[in-house]
Amino acid sequence: MLRTPSLTLSDRFWRLAAIAISAMVLLPLAAIVWIAFTPTADVWGHLLGTVLPGSLRTTLLLMLGVGLITGITGVGTAWLVTMCNFPGRRIMDWALLVPLAVPTYIVAFSYVEVLDYTGPVQSVLRGLFGFKTSRDYWFPEIRSLGGAIFVMSVVLYPYVYLTTRASFLIQSASTLDVSRTLGASPYGLFFRVALPLARPAIAIGVSLALMECLNDIGAVTFFGVRTLTFSVYDTWLNRSSLGGAAQLALAMLVMVFLLLWLERFGRRKQRFDSGGGSKHRPPTRLDLSPSRALLALVLCFVPIFLGFIVPGLLLADRASRRLEDVMSEGFLGTVWNSFSLAAIAALLTVAISVSLAYAIRLNGKGLLRFAVRIAAIGYAIPGTVLAIGILIPLASFDNFLDARMDEWFGIRTGLLLLGSGTGLVYAYVVRFLAVSYGQVEGGFGRISPHLDMAARTLGRNTGQTLTQIHLPILKPVLLSAALLSFVDCMKELPATILLRPFNFETLATTVFEAASREAFEDAALPSLAIVLVGLIPVIYLARSSASSFRTRHSRRQQQSPATGRANAHA
Repeated sequence: MLRTPSLTLSDRFWRLAAIAISAMVLLPLAAIVWIAFTPTADVWGHLLGTVLPGSLRTTLLLMLGVGLITGITGVGTAWLVTMCNFPGRRIMDWALLVPLAVPTYIVAFSYVEVLDYTGPVQSVLRGLFGFKTSRDYWFPEIRSLGGAIFVMSVVLYPYVYLTTRASFLIQSASTLDVSRTLGASPYGLFFRVALPLARPAIAIGVSLALMECLNDIGAVTFFGVRTLTFSVYDTWLNRSSLGGAAQLALAMLVMVFLLLWLERFGRRKQRFDSGGGSKHRPPTRLDLSPSRALLALVLCFVPIFLGFIVPGLLLADRASRRLEDVMSEGFLGTVWNSFSLAAIAALLTVAISVSLAYAIRLNGKGLLRFAVRIAAIGYAIPGTVLAIGILIPLASFDNFLDARMDEWFGIRTGLLLLGSGTGLVYAYVVRFLAVSYGQVEGGFGRISPHLDMAARTLGRNTGQTLTQIHLPILKPVLLSAALLSFVDCMKELPATILLRPFNFETLATTVFEAASREAFEDAALPSLAIVLVGLIPVIYLARSSASSFRTRHSRRQQQSPATGRANAHA
């Protein structure tokens, strides 16, 4: 990090810009707290007595189930592909990430179509066994809490898989070899050595999965599961109580901050030396017998089959029946709405990320560093909560502007910001700023401070240094950050439903509306478009994580033992 002796006018500009951006992120949260505690017709009493207890209980049960299944699935598959040799291991290594490309609401409506009474599974069962009605046999109900847990788990386990796999890869082979020398069995090696070392990574992955679980509105709506998110949506739109929705949103915020605290608590005092230096090598994989190798392959294939192949085949089949809609005016308009909003939000997100990261690079002390941390918290805020927090200040501004323009000039501006989609772009930027900022910050970290010093010596100010030196170097990082932000915006559903302008449809809202009225063929084509776009960052993620490890490993092999240990501790 480059630190200047004193802050110039240009330095102060970047510092103030970072603080202003943090205030922009905090504004929705402050608005929720303000309206939640504003006295309104004893809404608190009604919510505490009727809505909140049931919603809170359902949400906790959903998160408990998703946390257990994603944890077991993610850790188990990460251990198999990292520590065991079996046919197809290399394919499973990246294919286990593919379910991330499919949003939970798309998988949810796919399984409703597959497992419902009129779906192919129950139809085959009735044909095979001669059942006439649903009373002749028992079949698990997909539209239930259990169905929501199943669907979310098969989509969200890659969060745990990705972080745990990275932890297993960087664990020192020497540590594991010593454990084997001391008589540890493969099971003992996993439970007594590798798993405790990977606990921080598991905590991070499970926390990410639970935050996505808390954010979901599509799957729980299709399955009729009344979570806190569903209750916020229902209270706002169906009961016309913005105050009640804000109070429920405040309860969700408490759960989010509790999750963040639990994630940090799970990583407390976890500092392990991964055996850096030239002696570091990937862990030695276990050779499995043919029967166990087949079992390992099946165990890795099942999550991919359930989380990607089943919904993917269904979408391809249903979309093939509506290919004539590809060039229809309605579908093309929806695609344009999604692409244009996502592109604008992605560009703004990257620009803001550059401002934050550059401000930290110039003088990242005290208040500024705290402000940047606040700015990156938006990803943890559920989209439904964010929508309420954004609606309140923007609607107040729109109403104020409309009244003043009518009073002074006789012009009615209406909902200028909310009606133009500005509120939706605002929500996207706040929600996904952390995704972009993480990449941009990493890119700045790889640029030597000596380049800044040389630019200053040649008379360049901070703005010229950024545009002439840093941005050309960061071009690949910026493109990557923009791509990830773009795809996240394309898939986002909760905030989009609540903040979209009137008669404005995106691919995500089209899927939601069609699935809500059980017109599954109408939802197939936009769903397939979202999945295909979502595959891009998943492929990038799989390639970059593997190449990143290979790069780190080759660099360690070239270092001396002393240098390797110094870098590991640094």
